[in-house]
Amino acid sequence: MSNSLKTALLLGLLTGIIMGIGQLFGGSQGLVIAFVFALLLNFGSYWFSDKIVLAMYQAREVGLDEAPELYRIVQNLTLRAQLPMPRLYVIPSESPNAFATGRNPQHAVVAVTEGILQIMNREELEGVIAHELSHVKNRDILIGSIAAALAGVIMMLANMARWAAIFGVGRERDEEGGGGLLGLILMSILAPIAAVLIQMAISRSREFMADSTGARTAGNPMGLASALGKLARASELLPMEARPETAHMFIVSPLSGGSFLSLFSTHPPIEERIARLRAMS
Repeated sequence: MSNSLKTALLLGLLTGIIMGIGQLFGGSQGLVIAFVFALLLNFGSYWFSDKIVLAMYQAREVGLDEAPELYRIVQNLTLRAQLPMPRLYVIPSESPNAFATGRNPQHAVVAVTEGILQIMNREELEGVIAHELSHVKNRDILIGSIAAALAGVIMMLANMARWAAIFGVGRERDEEGGGGLLGLILMSILAPIAAVLIQMAISRSREFMADSTGARTAGNPMGLASALGKLARASELLPMEARPETAHMFIVSPLSGGSFLSLFSTHPPIEERIARLRAMS
């Protein structure tokens, strides 16, 4: 199954969970309210995500004068990818990482940490930037924002369902054999877990696609493969102070965790990503 088809199916599943909770919690009216709320939250996340995340990490915009090598690398790769030149930002963090954001290619942003500029050679930095530009080209910023917003709505509705169950909402349907109260309890427990797993699956699928597209844009899969290896090692030694809700945006996860937490990771295993890139070369 292609990554695009898989993403569409997973987004549809998230929407279905929202509508299911809305139906269970408030009938047809609850379903409509949940769906409208999801649309509003998606719009806000899509439109303002760049401003929010750049302010969160105290990123500063740079141009040709401040970062000539970085600027020229991005400029060359945008020409290859047939994209508009994005705005460039540098994050004051020694932990090496990078991300792209913005609501569309005309308003895209590529941000890198000071740490990544210190440890990457030109070939590796080209691989990283090409990966981030691929997120812009593949509209992953929009898809990630929608997935995060939908998952957030599910969390909110599940919390409401939990409180509703505590106060006995649905008991009348139980007495009629409808299983309303039990359904609310089960939904409030299982829906958030399902939402997180689906959101993570969407993010991992888009990371694989960005690796592949980025390697072709840079013209050298081994540059990105080498960069990913460096990033994985450096991030373990110097983890980044990052917010969990923005972890999916970075080229490697800024969050540390054990093998159990890998199930909930926004990124595929680095080893698998490197293996796929090596197979391309």
